[in-house]
Amino acid sequence: MQVPDIIIAIDGYSSTGKSSFAKIIAKEFSFLYLDSGALYRGVTLFAIENGFISDDCTIDVPGLDKALNDLDLHFGENGTYIGERCIETEIRSLAVAGKVSPIATVPEVRAFVDKKLREFGASKRVVMDGRDIGTTVFPNAELKIFMTADPMIRAQRRAAEMTAKGIEVDIQDVLKNLQERDYIDSHREASPLSQAEDAIVLDNSHMTMEDQLVWLKGIISERFGC
Repeated sequence: MQVPDIIIAIDGYSSTGKSSFAKIIAKEFSFLYLDSGALYRGVTLFAIENGFISDDCTIDVPGLDKALNDLDLHFGENGTYIGERCIETEIRSLAVAGKVSPIATVPEVRAFVDKKLREFGASKRVVMDGRDIGTTVFPNAELKIFMTADPMIRAQRRAAEMTAKGIEVDIQDVLKNLQERDYIDSHREASPLSQAEDAIVLDNSHMTMEDQLVWLKGIISERFGC
């Protein structure tokens, strides 16, 4: 299937498999994959390690904003990096997950991440996932998808992912964390999570990844005639 040079923007709730789906799309169509959530998690880890966010999630915005000027946060061969340090494992921890939504509400942080994403997306043939890709980062993306799934199914997926990495979690704690993140993401002042008017909804509660890829190919074929 020959897909034209477009930007595919994938938004939606956490743990709906946005990143996994985006990676498969990138591999299938030879697109560049960008994980905006990993960048927000990277900033959150940086803030935790450098004392810019407290245990009660109070954020030193001026200090963090100044520090971002020298933060070398980027994608590399094995995922997300700060300088030469791969932080892919650390940013998937529950400690980071519990603070990423407050960090993501900071306008200065969003501007930092958006700038990096736009730089990567300038050449098209890009697939990105996050919470405001189709509404804020790339409002003119040629194809926008909004992913959702049943909350408990999302919690089970997230718990399985963490268990596979050797992190012990309680399913109710994971569900509570997801619900809190949903509320914060949907009600934040800066670029809240919302479905773009021209986005196509994908509820993958009972779909395999193969099912989702077949669904996407049908959408692309219909829209772009390929």
